[in-house]
Amino acid sequence: MGREGLLAPDLGQKGDREPGKDFARLWRIPLNNETEPSKVEVALRERIKELNCLYGIAQLAERHMDSLEDLLRDLVDFLPLSWQHPEIACARVVFGGTTYKSKGFKVSNWRQSSRIFMYGEAVGEVALFYLEECPPADEGPFLSEERALLDAVAERIGTIAARISAEQELQSTNKQLTVERKALQENNLALRAVLARIEEEKQEIYLNIQTNVDKILMPVLHALAVELPETQKKYVDILKRNLEEIVSPFVGRLSKTFLALTPTEISICNMIRSGLRTKDIARIRRVSVATVNRHREHIRRKLGIINSDVNLTTFLQANHWQEDKK
Repeated sequence: MGREGLLAPDLGQKGDREPGKDFARLWRIPLNNETEPSKVEVALRERIKELNCLYGIAQLAERHMDSLEDLLRDLVDFLPLSWQHPEIACARVVFGGTTYKSKGFKVSNWRQSSRIFMYGEAVGEVALFYLEECPPADEGPFLSEERALLDAVAERIGTIAARISAEQELQSTNKQLTVERKALQENNLALRAVLARIEEEKQEIYLNIQTNVDKILMPVLHALAVELPETQKKYVDILKRNLEEIVSPFVGRLSKTFLALTPTEISICNMIRSGLRTKDIARIRRVSVATVNRHREHIRRKLGIINSDVNLTTFLQANHWQEDKK
């Protein structure tokens, strides 16, 4: 159709634009005395077809929210209806290596196309063909408005494809997270079972040790104490207390909590806790009383009770001192 003077860009000069009307692209139908009413009617009809095209694409995108393939399959049959000569028009969309063709599609010499971009990269093409020769217009037989429309269609396809791809990736990620969360829950259950079994085994070991000490070692020590002279019975008493502490290990907690203590100081702590006096410890260890007193002073300093009235024996015998010093 003839279209001289019907549609023209009306952007104006930069300095002539009114505030709030600086649009990137604005087309209007000039209403002047030279415009023939019939041409205005034809131009309006073409613009309505273009608007219907964009609205139809939006509807198709809503109908096929999860499937780009279904959208493009319907789009190629819908697209020719929006061109100037729909009766001889056909469409083709190539996307991601797949080609979608409208009914009765044939390749011809009268072609208008636009590339489809996704994330800044060309991923396909949308093209319109006329099966017969038509009167020349702006771009061969095609109107410049049809060029703008085709570019807009290509842009919409890229945008919709990116959205669907992102949603599918999100769904895949959520599904994978669900699987991993379920596996983690199962692992947690298995770990709890293992920890429970370990705790049971610890209790069994504890009971076995306690039974062996009570039923085997203690009777032997009692019998031995009867045969030993009075001066050596203190060794038996110390040995008994150490065996009793196997199930409640004082020395182990002392060494773990106060790593600064030497093995000698730990041994002296054990004797003090057992009620031995300084001269008894000196005789057992075959050192002087002054040496034992120096050890006691070092122990008090390392335990944080130096220059205080706290009795060392009472402190070591208390059940709460380990927790208070952690």
